[in-house]
Amino acid sequence: MVEVKPFRLGVVEGFFGKTWSWEARRDYAQFLSGNGFTTYLYAPKNDDCFRKHWTEACPQDHLDALASLAGHYRNAGVEFALGLSPFELYRDFSTAGKQALENKIAEINDINPDTLCILFDDMQGAQDNLAAQQLKIMEHVTRASKARQYILCPTYYTDDPVLEKHFGPMPSDYLEELGSQLDSRIDIFWTGPKVFSDEFPEDHLSDVSERLHRKPLLWDNYPVNDSKNLTGRLHLKAFENRNPEELKTLAQGHMANPMNQPWLSQLPLFTLGRIYQGSELDAGGLLEEACHVLCPRVLRDQFLEDAPLLQEKGLENFTEDEKAALVARYTPWKEHPMVRELFDWLDGMYDFDPACLT
Repeated sequence: MVEVKPFRLGVVEGFFGKTWSWEARRDYAQFLSGNGFTTYLYAPKNDDCFRKHWTEACPQDHLDALASLAGHYRNAGVEFALGLSPFELYRDFSTAGKQALENKIAEINDINPDTLCILFDDMQGAQDNLAAQQLKIMEHVTRASKARQYILCPTYYTDDPVLEKHFGPMPSDYLEELGSQLDSRIDIFWTGPKVFSDEFPEDHLSDVSERLHRKPLLWDNYPVNDSKNLTGRLHLKAFENRNPEELKTLAQGHMANPMNQPWLSQLPLFTLGRIYQGSELDAGGLLEEACHVLCPRVLRDQFLEDAPLLQEKGLENFTEDEKAALVARYTPWKEHPMVRELFDWLDGMYDFDPACLT
């Protein structure tokens, strides 16, 4: 009998740029558990211990902090997942590479995540044996790891042509080979028709399921704002075009990639939780409810009024007078964490850094 896994609703800290504080990560356990989410995935792009410099040993204090965080999430009833990007290991999966992978998995075992994610995204992929090599790596991982569950992010995780522009042409039948030979219990991330998908059409997800030989696990790049075109916007509006009953049928789960601003991200993330809880409110009503639950009374009215401006205008288009007016308007709540993030954003502390891509 085929195991039927529960639908996974979660948040993945998986963006470039300024990462969340440990305080924010811990506080998210309660936020997620209280709003219908089941999973938190730690996978920030600038944690070199698990990305570009993954072959080097992590500092012990970093491992201890992650182990403590994993226990904190479990105590809150939320699954703790950890992402490892063994950077381009598939180009030379030799004896040395296998030993380095075993060493890193041993470190991760001490952290004790519930789920281990092997992330092959943001890497060059134009080689004929790409799927075969990644399958060998996954087999090695599952033998050495003590995690209960696994997720794989393929190098080509969408049909969006932008991936081939940056990482080379996708090998023929890459997804079909990967999906047909990968253990059926392992989930595969998929961002939809595009890297930043506005919707997940039924025919698209059905086609992807056939190619992957399993329902995809959605990596939803909303409300993330870490790219050059997005750092100047605060995505506060509710999720739209996400049909919960349809997605529960067509996908294995739904993981949202939030903004660099953890507290402000709670506004749209709250609406995703409510959508899956069966709310019939429209997008405006969902955001109003989020502000009502998460913000002091007057502050919620201010965010509701300014949400379109903060999301659509772009920080680069604000005049200094407009910035000063926003600061003056929110100064009475300057100690609130959402307002502190707003002020930091206005001060350019989240500006895009091209070096983050290299």
